[in-house]
Amino acid sequence: MAWVVLIVSGMLETVWATSLKASEGFTKLWPSVVFVVSLVASMAGLAYALRSLPVGTAYAVWVGIGASLTAVVGMVWLGEGVSVLKIVSLVLIVAGVVGLNLSGSEH
Repeated sequence: MAWVVLIVSGMLETVWATSLKASEGFTKLWPSVVFVVSLVASMAGLAYALRSLPVGTAYAVWVGIGASLTAVVGMVWLGEGVSVLKIVSLVLIVAGVVGLNLSGSEH
């Protein structure tokens, strides 16, 4: 269950990041409200997941999901540029997160 909550929390990171952009510096009410609600929910989910998952791996997964999805949203829906370097960089983020998960709890 912790992994499911962590993944959803990472997705909520994308929601709060794009809402922050849409709020235009907190000058628009509803994007600002969405930002606060999704930020609190994302952090609460991360906190819940950290009860049973290692902090390094869980945080990397949370940030990796949020950063990757936010970059994709920016490129697909917000008109940000797409380049081979951006795509390769996103693949490297995902590969790093997968690598951390596969490494398990080795010392």
